[in-house]
Amino acid sequence: MGTEIERKFLLLNDQWRAAADGGTPYRQGYLVGSKQASVRVRIEGDEARLNVKSATLGILRQEYEYAIPLADAQEMLATLCPQPLVEKTRYHVYHGGRVWEIDVFEGDNAGLVVAEVELAREDDVLELPPWAGREVSHQPRYYNVCLVDHPYRAWSAEERNAAD
Repeated sequence: MGTEIERKFLLLNDQWRAAADGGTPYRQGYLVGSKQASVRVRIEGDEARLNVKSATLGILRQEYEYAIPLADAQEMLATLCPQPLVEKTRYHVYHGGRVWEIDVFEGDNAGLVVAEVELAREDDVLELPPWAGREVSHQPRYYNVCLVDHPYRAWSAEERNAAD
């Protein structure tokens, strides 16, 4: 069984950019999003994957990922996935012995920037970088699957600032 333990944070500033790699464009859409799981098609640079992730709230979720042909992914995104697609550029930053993934969203989610870090265990001690702000791991509106139905551009000021 695949397991993902991931924490997600908003960013305080752009200081992370000084240590980031060149970034990779992502396009993804969802074939299914239910109370139990989501099924995602993702193009990451020149590679494509099908991903199944449990819809549990929090930092621990089941996750399965499979490589698929790029042409199949392009067709699925164009014909089977609800629009808008989630478009972003993902950057990698090394801090505190971990790889942080910084997602800079585009399109209907432009303006949203989040940092994610994967852990080996739920209780791992995490050294936060100085640019990491409020944790949003337990807030569903920040999950990519939720950004399709309720993109960041449609969020109210209250939603953008809510600490939940």
